[in-house]
Amino acid sequence: MQILSIQSSVAYGHVGNSAATFPLQRLGHEVWPVLTVHFSNHTGYGAWRGPLLAPTDVADVIAGIEDRGVLGQADAVLSGYQGDPAVGAVILDAVARVKALNPDAVYCCDPVMGDVGRGMFVRPGIPEFMRDTVVPQADVVTPNHFELDFLSGRTTTTLAEVLDAVDAVRDRGPRDVLVTSVLTDDATPDHLDVVAVSDEGAWVVTTPLLPISPNGCGDVTAALYLAHLRSTGSPASALERTTSSVFAILEATIAAGTREIQLVAAQDAIADPPATFTARRLR
Repeated sequence: MQILSIQSSVAYGHVGNSAATFPLQRLGHEVWPVLTVHFSNHTGYGAWRGPLLAPTDVADVIAGIEDRGVLGQADAVLSGYQGDPAVGAVILDAVARVKALNPDAVYCCDPVMGDVGRGMFVRPGIPEFMRDTVVPQADVVTPNHFELDFLSGRTTTTLAEVLDAVDAVRDRGPRDVLVTSVLTDDATPDHLDVVAVSDEGAWVVTTPLLPISPNGCGDVTAALYLAHLRSTGSPASALERTTSSVFAILEATIAAGTREIQLVAAQDAIADPPATFTARRLR
């Protein structure tokens, strides 16, 4: 595939496009990374340097791709953290342009807003913008459990409630939803669930809860799920392959004792996902 990925970038470490590009390339896909920021490192360190690109600059780069006459060759548009509604508007305009040229193209949105224990960590107004404007225009969305609750306007504590919340989100536009870091009252102790829902059904993979929560893991997950979903056409297979690769990345990161996810060290598990987890059909 050829994927237009509009995300942040860092020189050191792996978040945004610096987390998504290499795994997609390792799977054999072409990536056109368009940067929304270029920082020295991710903001989780508390200090960073580098420019925040103006929305007009981001739009100009996309326009330059269009000038080459190749924008319609994109099979998918991928986006992650959107720190400004103006950047979001540029992304949605790019999606519209790509789809006008290639109606089979899809838009995968990772609606980065917050997480359990941290609450919302984006600027005021961004969550509502994501919920009301961006997500309804996406074909694939990959929220975590916390973000799903916000998008659906409810609190979910059981797997059945999670599925109801996903249905509420799907009713507003997206056909494929991947929910990560699902922790419910009926979950296996010391484990978490990852849930995939599409028109074909719903599936869950249960993984051990590892003692690590590094930055960039969600960016990798969204990229891998998009790639496997489009390549296989099977949400269940995409779920199995994505969770198996991400789990291997986390294990390599723990083994290395580093703060940054070990994409290079775990690249073989990205290119050829191990059969670590089997998806269980929920409906």
